[in-house]
Amino acid sequence: MKIIEPSFYIEDKIDSQKILALIERAGRTCYKSESNISDGSAEKFIANIIKKGHESVLEHEKITVRIICDRGVSHEIVRHRIASFSQESTRYCNYSKDKFGNELTFIKPCFWNEDSDEDKNYFAEWKKSMEFAEKQYNTLIKMGAKPQEARTVLPNSIKTEIVVTMNLREWRHFFRLRTDFAAHPQIREIALGILKEFKELLPSVFSDL
Repeated sequence: MKIIEPSFYIEDKIDSQKILALIERAGRTCYKSESNISDGSAEKFIANIIKKGHESVLEHEKITVRIICDRGVSHEIVRHRIASFSQESTRYCNYSKDKFGNELTFIKPCFWNEDSDEDKNYFAEWKKSMEFAEKQYNTLIKMGAKPQEARTVLPNSIKTEIVVTMNLREWRHFFRLRTDFAAHPQIREIALGILKEFKELLPSVFSDL
């Protein structure tokens, strides 16, 4: 059994100037003000359309991110409508095979302390449950069950990889919902990390969030 932290990787090679220039050209079509394009005008134009709530212009560009998280988090991610998803399938992946290290991988919960000395060590109890789930999964496979059958014993904590493509407007919607204090701690953990990187790559589009 392996326990890992959640993570993500931006699949696109982000050319911020190219992205901003395309958004500006598209947006200025509405006003036929293309003649106003100049060095540095894209940042100002985009800040203005965001301020006015004209975010449909941001839909002309997209970003693809590979997210490594648990199944519970991925279930929330796929609720976003304007997006494309490709996800690791527990139906076809046989985790008892060499390519998976002959073991199951689980995502460490961010809200429990592994080294807790408290009487109620939630992490220790969670780990026992994951060990039992792995044992039962492997037992079913050895008995002849197919992966799509054995997966019924897998918990929400099982690691999954999901490739997510959203246009920039939908990413903004995603961050507004998933970085809020009311969001589940585990999806908030991954969303805050992605947002931080997006702000560094495209501050004109995401710095206000």
